[in-house]
Amino acid sequence: MKNIIIAVLVFLVGQSAIAQKKVDLFNGKNLDGWIIYGTEKWYVEDGLLVSESGPDKGYGYLGTEENYDDFEIMLEFKQEANGNSGVFIRSTVDGTMVSGWQVEVAPPGSDTGGIYESYGRGWLVKPDPEKDKALKFGDWNKMRIVVKGDNVTSYLNGVEMVNFSDKKIGDGKGSILLQIHDGGGIKVYWRNIVLKKL
Repeated sequence: MKNIIIAVLVFLVGQSAIAQKKVDLFNGKNLDGWIIYGTEKWYVEDGLLVSESGPDKGYGYLGTEENYDDFEIMLEFKQEANGNSGVFIRSTVDGTMVSGWQVEVAPPGSDTGGIYESYGRGWLVKPDPEKDKALKFGDWNKMRIVVKGDNVTSYLNGVEMVNFSDKKIGDGKGSILLQIHDGGGIKVYWRNIVLKKL
């Protein structure tokens, strides 16, 4: 009986440690813990984080105050209109010029889940075009991104989109950023943004 109690306690402590590692980056109420870059719109409505083109129709970013190195991030997004956006990893921003790597969030046929290096080498890897079927445009999608060392793996609705290793990404330092693309007419909703440090 004593061994069973010990085993249960060890399990519960382990579960508690796992739960503590997970961080809700978005509280559903406000933008606490985030920094807005640029003049595009970022706001909370009905418990959802909304990114929307502003009058300047420029690039805009919403970045975490904290930097993250190795992590797994899970989030949900829903696109309206153009819906071109992205999730940046280990990235920094100067004005609205970002330095880092974007896991693409885009309309059908535009390589959602691929990895793009902004103001650098451009596209590093795109998913197989067949995998684009995993995207549910106009509906909620689940994205999971695992960043460990020089490796990034992206998943969309349970489908592995890309698995890519790159020394430059491995050396990168910075925060997590959500993007709104330039050009206007873009609206993307976000929810359940959960991070686990690795």
